[in-house]
Amino acid sequence: MIEDERIEFMNSRDETHGRYVLYWMQASQRVRFNHALEYAAQRANASGLPVVVCFGLTDAFPEANLRHYTFMLEGLREVARDLEARRIRFVPRRGSPEKVVTEMAKDAALVVTDRGYLHIQKQWRRHVARHAPCQVVQVESDVVVPVETASNKEEYAARTIRPKIMKQVDRFLRPLGTTRVRKNSLGMRFDTLDLSHLDLDVDRSVGRVSAYIGGASEAKRLLDDFIRSKLDRCDAKRSDPSADFESHMSPYLHFGQISPVEIALRVKNARARGAAKDVFLEELIVRRELSVNFVHNNRRYHSYRALPGWARTTLRRHASDKRDYIYSRRQMEEARTHDRYWNAAMHEMRLTGKMHNTMRMYWGKKILEWSPTPEVAFRRTLYLNNKYFLDGRDPNSFTGVAWCFGKHDRPWAERDVFGTVRYMNAKGLERKFDIDVYVCRIDALARTLTRKGDA
Repeated sequence: MIEDERIEFMNSRDETHGRYVLYWMQASQRVRFNHALEYAAQRANASGLPVVVCFGLTDAFPEANLRHYTFMLEGLREVARDLEARRIRFVPRRGSPEKVVTEMAKDAALVVTDRGYLHIQKQWRRHVARHAPCQVVQVESDVVVPVETASNKEEYAARTIRPKIMKQVDRFLRPLGTTRVRKNSLGMRFDTLDLSHLDLDVDRSVGRVSAYIGGASEAKRLLDDFIRSKLDRCDAKRSDPSADFESHMSPYLHFGQISPVEIALRVKNARARGAAKDVFLEELIVRRELSVNFVHNNRRYHSYRALPGWARTTLRRHASDKRDYIYSRRQMEEARTHDRYWNAAMHEMRLTGKMHNTMRMYWGKKILEWSPTPEVAFRRTLYLNNKYFLDGRDPNSFTGVAWCFGKHDRPWAERDVFGTVRYMNAKGLERKFDIDVYVCRIDALARTLTRKGDA
């Protein structure tokens, strides 16, 4: 069953006498546990029509580069195989997605799509809703609690959204069955891309990474490993950069290659301590969906102006404070600072497309400390974040950057440069963790990748 709150009719048109029901896959790049796909299959069966799935592949997604496209295409190739196993035709086409879909909608009885929260994703869906000759339905599949059901306003912090989400979570945290399509669409003919041989005109300044492989099967393998080997101790170990107790789900969630509902159900039903499961589910549901709430409700989510007033005020008062170190963006990007912990974090990001979450917070805080102004620091942090992280350019990333500058936080003790924005320092890392183990691990990784030619 698909909850009504996940379903939004985006125009007032009716289903027409088309050749197929079209599922426009864009944000939810998976076949398993995909509410939008299952809704399309159910509507198609009810109308006696086949399902066709299309994907619009644009070379010009803002700030995306070869690293991001490689990971995404690895997942889309798996989508094609998984859809074929369900007797559903997959039609990837090159072009701006809203134009690809509007063209295919001419022969569709109905268009179903998944949901995105960024400006460009909303623009694409509004365009299709306006120009498609048939009904367009959006089905939300990449959060546990639908965004407007959780809250109808921008929330101040986790503590304000948590009770709203937890009040609703059990209604939405439930299994999703697989709908068997009655009409086979594999024999339908379409112009389509060969995903195995593509020469994309994309930014190649940042190359692919070997540390993570895209696709639903790899996401499942990593999740299985996390639940089996790490979940039971993640509450005690998750913050320690010297230990690997992360789930590594963020890149796969970013590209919709795994469902947060499926992850949450797997963890909830796992044989592990309740405290450990609670900590993980807090991050996956409350914190992640707070980020969605921010991006959905604040049009300036990618701007310094999205920061809370108290943070901008205190940073402005301290903007002229003397900084012990000031680095250029290039020095930061090349990891040429005095701080070996920060340099290791930057190397991890460049080499793997990920960074341990504790180091990610420390990394952002130091960019604020070592930049000439807080506004410059914000732009630098967002630029590096979106350029190198596999999960950059999504609600979690935009929110994570803003958090380093005070978003979803509270005022702390006042100090130079930061004012009352939360501060982090190297001594804190040394006091809490065996941080040299982290540095040595990243150094060893860099040597290994250099030998392989991946660095």
